[in-house]
Amino acid sequence: MQWDSYRKLAQRLNELPNGFPPTPDGVELRLLALLFTPEDAELVAQLRLTAETVEQIAARLGTDPQALRQQLKGMVRRGLIAAERLTDELGFKLMPFVVGIYEMQVERMDAQLAHLFEQYYRQAFGQVLAQAPAVHRVIPVNESIPIGIEIQPYESAAEIIAAAQAWGVTECICRKQKALIGEACSHPLEVCLVLHKKPGAFDASSSVRALTQQEALDILQSAAQVGLVHSVTNTQRGTRYICNCCTCSCGILRGMAELGIANVVARSAFVNRVDPERCVACDICAPYCQFGALSLQGVVVVNEQRCVGCGVCVVACPEGALHLERRSQAEIVPPPLSEKEWMLQRAAARGSDLSQVL
Repeated sequence: MQWDSYRKLAQRLNELPNGFPPTPDGVELRLLALLFTPEDAELVAQLRLTAETVEQIAARLGTDPQALRQQLKGMVRRGLIAAERLTDELGFKLMPFVVGIYEMQVERMDAQLAHLFEQYYRQAFGQVLAQAPAVHRVIPVNESIPIGIEIQPYESAAEIIAAAQAWGVTECICRKQKALIGEACSHPLEVCLVLHKKPGAFDASSSVRALTQQEALDILQSAAQVGLVHSVTNTQRGTRYICNCCTCSCGILRGMAELGIANVVARSAFVNRVDPERCVACDICAPYCQFGALSLQGVVVVNEQRCVGCGVCVVACPEGALHLERRSQAEIVPPPLSEKEWMLQRAAARGSDLSQVL
């Protein structure tokens, strides 16, 4: 009987724009069973993407508000649902599995969860990554763009950090998961930046180490220096985190390296350029490119179709022979304005009806 609760929850999560596709052997149900009790799964399968108060949920479901409040708060503490401040009280709402529930399990991540997720990743996650618009988009390393080049605030990591009022860093769940299945990469673990509009938001957190604004910028710089790619939500507004990604561990970028999906991440509005007068064909830059966009043909040559405009190779070049330029307007696909717009575009592309989950 308990599996019925997990099937309902899996179906509900798959109705969300992000998707949670089923697998032939039902590994997604075992994954949910590791995180949710049957009672919690039954409840979450009836929540919505729009935050509701305890009283609203209780009235809709015909349940006791007091017991419901404790159940909902317990799931928020375990990173299974989201809470947000409404006018006078907290509201509770669904989170997608990725990005959402899974990323909130950094402290919970162990070998069992890591192996189950890997099974799910290889069987079904490609369907999530192949759908447009992409979950993530690349933002360039600040030092890679020459002064005077037009850049929008949502295209600049420094601007995104400056717009926040609180900054923190947490362990990369992707690298933690890969290490637990015996496939650890050499990149640093504590590099996932989280942002908040409320000052001091991370001061009491057990899973997030609070930072100053300058410390957040320093982590960005050090991540770029070891070849990690900055990526964020694929929207112009409401950025709440900056991931620093690699194709060896990142659940998004692995989609290209391991699953063969070309457009797993939305590229930035920039493309790499080479100054042949400065290039000495040292080939130092090529290994830094996560996307295989650089090749040595007398001088370094850029494959513009593979280049995502991250600028990591620009930082690595000792001769200053590389820089980013803005692509032509016809080549630039502006990201959706907001999370809601992203959801609507994604739902339309999937042919799903959001009326039942909003």
